[in-house]
Amino acid sequence: MIQTLSTPIQFDYPQQDSAGLTCTAQAWAKVPSPLTAREKSQVLEKIKVLLREKDAVLVAHYYVDADIQDLALETGGYVADSLEMARFGKNHQAKNLIVAGVRFMGETAKILSPEKRVFMPDLEATCSLDLGCNATDFATFRAMHPDRVVVVYANTSAAVKAQADWMVTSSCALAIVHQLKVEGKKILWAPDRHLGRYIQDQTGADMLLWNGACIVHDEFKAVELELLKAKYPNAKVLVHPESPQAVVDLADVVGSTSAMIKAVVEGTASEYIVATDNGILHRMRQLAPHKTLIEAPTAGNSATCKSCAHCPWMAMNGLAGILDCLENHSGEVFVDEPIRLQALGCIDRMLDFTKNHPDLLAKAQHGFIKNIGAA
Repeated sequence: MIQTLSTPIQFDYPQQDSAGLTCTAQAWAKVPSPLTAREKSQVLEKIKVLLREKDAVLVAHYYVDADIQDLALETGGYVADSLEMARFGKNHQAKNLIVAGVRFMGETAKILSPEKRVFMPDLEATCSLDLGCNATDFATFRAMHPDRVVVVYANTSAAVKAQADWMVTSSCALAIVHQLKVEGKKILWAPDRHLGRYIQDQTGADMLLWNGACIVHDEFKAVELELLKAKYPNAKVLVHPESPQAVVDLADVVGSTSAMIKAVVEGTASEYIVATDNGILHRMRQLAPHKTLIEAPTAGNSATCKSCAHCPWMAMNGLAGILDCLENHSGEVFVDEPIRLQALGCIDRMLDFTKNHPDLLAKAQHGFIKNIGAA
C-alpha cells in the first residue's frame, strides 16, 4: 500500500540542447566549471598536501566524478555505497572528514562522529528523496500509524531519521525488513516507493509506503530497456531497486551499488547493461576492465539526451569544492545535538545488525539476485 499523503515532488530542469553539449544534470544543477589539465593537476596536488596537513580523509560515493573517486583512493580514503561510507567515516582516525556525495551522507557522518569536523564540497548537493520527505509531513504520517515500526531509507534528512526506529540502505534493507517481518512487525516505510515495493514483494512484509522516488532511477524505461536487451542479447541486466517495477522485472541482478559491482567483477558474462547512476561505471571499469558496460537508457529514441542517468546533485561535487573545504573550512556540516542523538539510535541499530548478522545479509543479498548462477 502506498501512502498518498505526500505528492511526489516534481523537478523541472532543461533538457540537453540540440547540439548535445550538455546533459540534463549539467544543464540544471550548479555543476562546477571544468578545470584545465594544468588547473586540475595543481588543485589535486594542493588537496593531497592539505589532506595530510589537516588530518583529513576523503570519502566518496560511487556516483561522484571519477577524479574525486580516484583521489579518495589515492590518498587513503574510500569509495563506497552509503553503508560502507558510514562505517568507514566512523572508524577512521582522521579528525576531519570530507564527504563527496549528497547532504544526507554528510549528515550521517556527523551523526556518527560528532567529535569530528565534517565538510562537503557543496552543501546544496541534496537528493530528491530527501527533498520529497520533509520532517513535518513525515511526523504527520508517522502519527497516523503509531502501531508500525518506522524504517527510513538512508536518503533522508537527519530530522527524518530522528523519527525512525531503523535506518537502512539498499544493501541491508531486505535483510532488516525480513527480520522485522519474522518478528511480526508492521512497517512504515519512507521515502522511496519503488525500493519499498520491491522489498515488500520479496519479503511479504506488511508495509505502508511513502510516495517518493529518485529522479534518476525513476526515469529508466522498460520499453527502451527491452530494445537494448534485444540489441545485446548476451548482456546481463543490472538494476537498482529504486527503479520502477517494469524495469526491475527485466533484470538479471537487482541490488545496491555494491551488489552491482560484485556482479560485474565476479560474473562470467562479458557484457552488462547497467541501470543506475552512470557514475558507477568508472569503478566498474577499474575493477573489471575486460567487461563491456552499457548504460541503460532513461529516454526514448526521440530524446536529445539518450542516456542521462546521472544525479544532478552528485554532479555538484568538484575538486575546487574539496580544496575550499580544506583551505577555508567551507561546507561544514552541522546537526543539532538533540536531532543527532535521536537519529543516532536508528543508524547504530542498522550498523549493529549488519555487524552481527552477516549470514542473513548474505542470504538477503542472494534475494536481490534473480539469476546468480548465470550472472
